[in-house]
This record gives sequence, C-alpha cells and structure tokens, in this order.
Amino acid sequence: MRTAGLTMNDVWAHRVLRERGVETYRLEGMTAELGVMVESLDLKHRGKEENYRPYLHMTGELRSVTPARALPFGISQVTYSPGQGEKVDAFYEFDDHQLVVLASKGYFTSGFAVPEQVTGIEWELPATADMLVLAPSGAQTEGDVPVVFTQIHDIGGLEIDLESSGYDLAGYFADHSKDGVPRAEAVVDARGLKARSDAINSLFTEDELGLDTEVKQVVGAPVPEVAPVADGMSARLQQIEAEIAAEREQYQAERASTEGTTENLYRERVAAALQTAEEQEESFAPPVPAREAQRDLNLDLLELEEQEQESRQREVKPAPSLDERKRQVAQHAADLDFGEDGEQSLGS
Repeated sequence: MRTAGLTMNDVWAHRVLRERGVETYRLEGMTAELGVMVESLDLKHRGKEENYRPYLHMTGELRSVTPARALPFGISQVTYSPGQGEKVDAFYEFDDHQLVVLASKGYFTSGFAVPEQVTGIEWELPATADMLVLAPSGAQTEGDVPVVFTQIHDIGGLEIDLESSGYDLAGYFADHSKDGVPRAEAVVDARGLKARSDAINSLFTEDELGLDTEVKQVVGAPVPEVAPVADGMSARLQQIEAEIAAEREQYQAERASTEGTTENLYRERVAAALQTAEEQEESFAPPVPAREAQRDLNLDLLELEEQEQESRQREVKPAPSLDERKRQVAQHAADLDFGEDGEQSLGS
C-alpha cells in the first residue's frame, strides 16, 4: 500500500509522540530507497589535499521513500506531492576506473560538460530513515488510513557512488576528446621555451623535438609597431592643466566677490589700500624722461672725476728750490760723517 507522508519535523509528529493511548509504531535506522527529482547536477572538485579529485553535486526534491521491508499495516511506500518533499543534496564520487574514462572523453578540455539528460528525471538513491507510523482509529470509518512521518539521515549530504547507487554516471558523459581545447593550454614565447629546455636538460635535441624551427619562426616574426602616444598624452595633459587653471581662477573670483570670505576681505581692505598707495607714489615721482636725464648727468659727472684723477697722476712733479737742495746736501754730508766715526770706533 502507498500512502502520503509527512516529515518528522511536522508539528503533528510532536503531538502524536506526546499523546497517550495512541497506537504508534516507531522504526529507526531502516534501509530505504529515496525517489529524488534531480533539479541540477554540477561537476565539482575536492581540495588540494585530495589532489582536486572531481565529483558530482546533485540537488533535488524528495518524492518518495521506499523501505527495504514493509511497514505496519502493509505500507510499502511513502510519497510526497511536488513542492511538499524535503530538499536533497547528494555527492557522487567517481572511482579510479571512472576517472580514466572521463579523461579519455576529454575531461581536460574546455568543451567537457555535465550531460543534460540526467536532470529533470527521478533518481533512486540509497539512504537510511527513521519512521513513525500512526495507526488508524479503531472505528471502521471510510478514509481512515495510517499516517507516516519520516526523517532521512544526512539528507543534506548523501554520499553515493557506483557501488551504492548502481548508477555509472561516467558513461553518460559525451566524448569531447577531439573537439575541445586543453584547459591548461598556455602560449609560450621563444625565451621561455629556451629557458625551460636548458633548465630541464632534455634527453632529446631541438632537432629531434622540432623546437629549433619553431623558435626561429617566433624570433624572426616582425614586431608590430607601436603608435606614438607621447604627443597625444602631452597635449592632453596641457589641456587638463589649462582647464584646472581656469577653474581655479573662476573659483578665486567667486570667493573674492562673496561677502564674508577671506578673499573678499583681502580684496576690499588690503589690496585696495596697496593699490591706492602705489598710485600716490607714481603721481609724485618725476616723469620718465626727467629721471633718465638725471641718470645720464650723474654718469657724465662720474666720468669727469675719473679723468681728472688720471690726469693728476700723470703730471710731472716741480723741481725743488735752492734752499731745499742745500738742506738735502747738508743731510747727506752728516750721514757720511757718521759713517766714518763708526768705522774708527770699530777698528780701535
């Protein structure tokens, strides 16, 4: 017999457990088979410690629970209406042989994808469940049937594989080994290729591997010319600087015309007074031609003084007078007498 089921977290399940004198049957740890409407199937990978091993993450909705043995009152299956069942998350693990099959089907290519035909259908997955069966009332009334409450173990993380579920999901994947591009494909330039070849010290020569020709082709390829952008950048910078200067002048003018600002006070009180003082100085100052004439006159006088000094230095001194000559001769004779007296005293 099939009957509609309720989940164990339903409010009626707690009420049934609290009621006394109600006939109930509680079954725990029963092996059961779940009917799950699969909504999505994604290819995931484990962490680094598990060498990024791939697995499938399956999500869906619980539609039925079929226990391994019949429940009381001949119940063989518990069903749930669409939208009434619990959400199911299952994780399918590939074994080593299945991984080899996936690799041969182009697992390492960009075109490798999960098949679409495995979603939108109901899958049968193994699980363990606890069940609470509420017996019908003693009165033989029409429509009085037992009520079943279920609780699925690890419904949010079911671990399944080929052995437990019976599904070989590797066989559903299409063969993309010939129409895909390797995921880890990288463009290698000549320098990197040469560096790695020298570092590895390969057993094969470049001629045997055909690398020498490829390297020469890459090295000999013309280098695309780069359009000059310095002039354009310089013009753009000058334009930006001009715009900034114009904005700064406009801002300062607005600030100067706004009452109460520092710029306005400076313009009205300080700048105005300085401008008045400069105008007064200019009014008292001699005109420009008069000042230039005075400067030329000063230069002429300075030049005349310098010439007079030079002429005085070049003039010949006048001849000494007769009295001056007698005085000089008498002085010279006195000097000679003193020299002879000194020699006599030294000789004695």
